[in-house]
Amino acid sequence: MSDTQLLQELETLRSDIRRHNKLYYVDDNPEVSDAEYDRLMRRLQEIEAARPELITPDSPTQRVGAAPLKEFGTVTHNVPMLSLANAMDEEELKEFDQRVKRALSTTADIEYVFEPKIDGLAFEAIYEHGVFVSGSTRGDGVTGEDVTQNLKTVKAIPLRLSQELDADGKPTFPLPSRLEVRGEVYMDKADFAKLNKEREQTGEPLFANPRNSAAGSLRQLDPTITAKRPLKAFFYALGQVEGISFASQFEMLAMFRKMGLPTAFHYRCQSIEEVLQRYHELHERRDSLPYEIDGSVVKVNSFQLQQELGMISRSPRWAIAFKFPATQETTTINDIIVQVGRTGALTPVAVLEPVNLRGVLVSRATLHNQDEIERKDIRIGDTAVIQRAGDVIPEVVKIIDTKRTGNEQKFVMPTQCPVCKGAVVRPAGEAVHRCTNHDCPAKQIGHLEHFVSKRAMNIDGVSSKLLELFIDNGLIKDAADLYSITKAQLLPLERMADKSAENVIQAIEKSKQPELWRFIFALGIRHVGEHTAKVLAKHFGSLDKLRQATEAELTTVYEIGTEVAKSVAQFFQKPETDMLLKKFAAAGIQIVNPQSAAGAQPLAGKSFVLTGTLATMTRDAAKEMIEKAGGRVASSVSKNTDYVVAGSDAGSKLAKAQQLGVTVLSEEEFQALLNE
Repeated sequence: MSDTQLLQELETLRSDIRRHNKLYYVDDNPEVSDAEYDRLMRRLQEIEAARPELITPDSPTQRVGAAPLKEFGTVTHNVPMLSLANAMDEEELKEFDQRVKRALSTTADIEYVFEPKIDGLAFEAIYEHGVFVSGSTRGDGVTGEDVTQNLKTVKAIPLRLSQELDADGKPTFPLPSRLEVRGEVYMDKADFAKLNKEREQTGEPLFANPRNSAAGSLRQLDPTITAKRPLKAFFYALGQVEGISFASQFEMLAMFRKMGLPTAFHYRCQSIEEVLQRYHELHERRDSLPYEIDGSVVKVNSFQLQQELGMISRSPRWAIAFKFPATQETTTINDIIVQVGRTGALTPVAVLEPVNLRGVLVSRATLHNQDEIERKDIRIGDTAVIQRAGDVIPEVVKIIDTKRTGNEQKFVMPTQCPVCKGAVVRPAGEAVHRCTNHDCPAKQIGHLEHFVSKRAMNIDGVSSKLLELFIDNGLIKDAADLYSITKAQLLPLERMADKSAENVIQAIEKSKQPELWRFIFALGIRHVGEHTAKVLAKHFGSLDKLRQATEAELTTVYEIGTEVAKSVAQFFQKPETDMLLKKFAAAGIQIVNPQSAAGAQPLAGKSFVLTGTLATMTRDAAKEMIEKAGGRVASSVSKNTDYVVAGSDAGSKLAKAQQLGVTVLSEEEFQALLNE
């Protein structure tokens, strides 16, 4: 066979296998038997084995082939993978509809797209010119784990996008030059049961539920293990896209299927009443579906309206997760204990007779606070109906008082902290009781665990148990004391050998130059999570400027609301905060902020959108330059956009900028702006 004939057979085989994958995973309409499919794949493998120089990265044979990783790398999403607000009943869904209408200044019905909420693991896949190049988990929404090799093993995820051809053999639509597409990896219920049966036979621990098995499978460091797991995927959202545009969610999902990206069933609804009808239908057929769902997702269909609605903090205003009523079971409350958190909040927790709720063995349930206990008249020894709220958090729904024997005991919140015996108070206007002892070990441990955690100061090897030893032996009272610990003080501690002590000292020393956002996050300010810490670090550029900011100044910061502003301002006004920060400074903590290291920030407060191909830099490099100069990069053009940077082959975003009168910069003009 000549090389030309061989290449033709190769391309035909690859094309046929991709087509059959689409028919099986996307169209649910296979045309060949498994045996015939296997025959095609074996022939392709034979040719590539004989001529390895002809193997291409997007060949169907390249699902597995990478060596096991030592650890996952991290990926920053160009567009954050936002979480959704929840509606737990019809009233909350209707309130969502009213909020949308108010924001759009309309009383007319809104067109929504209704989709099932798949209970799996969210991920992002990136395609360049139709070829899969990388993939990552959702992570915290901003940064995820690089699971490219594992995603390549999931057969439902195409390695090359499809194109429909017209009668003349020409594509009916262009493949995007770059497509960042979001979806969910999941496992069918039948495949999950089969996997657990196999694990039971080999003596391996069983997975709790399909979601747990899908998440564990995708996060294997060895992609050959992932390849053996029966994973599937659905796609439902976009990150950045270049070279193609969509007017609506419904249109986008239709195009996904044409490209070979599988989607779950979905409906276009002309009103919130039609959404409710679809929801009830879905609830009825939930158990008959081959995969687990925990509700539905409702999205405003029009992308233009989505853009107008925007987002709040880390969730969009134009979408909501409409959850199913939680699964309920009956069990006994054996005891009620109190846990103390790092803010000093006392939380009563019911100790339950263990019961299985949708694949999860539940032995404890939060009781929230004393008011909740009194409202539901919960007593130790009661028979209770429990549920996983939103199919996640166990809680007591109600007590079955007809089963009471008279031996049940009422619970009263303690007046002394169960950890330190300090006074417990209930601040006016709050439902939560709090320990007032600043030196309470539970509060100390909670703060310290947060301070040393990976996403905060990242002090490796300093565990909760070690922190307890530090406190019990009088070595520390607060986080700043960590930096005065010596090796000589560590050696007498339980199970602390010379090498272990040296590792701890080195880990603490290594953390002395934290990035500004990490340090802000590590301080444990109420309502300040990782994302908010990054927002504050970017806006103020230094800890001193943040400390001096008033509550009013903080509320003007993009994405900072009144509650967060009040919490931050109050935190830095406390005398104990001032003393703690002085101790950090004396210990040699030197906070760095890469975003302001270059000095002036000429683009502070400016919003940019990047489109087209830049000649002298990648999009990621341009984004980094903008952020270092104080600017913000958005994924779509709106009236709030300050500049659009347009490279070659700029498409719909350029047209949108011109329509709205947004300033368009060439690459040269952009660089000149940076250098001002």
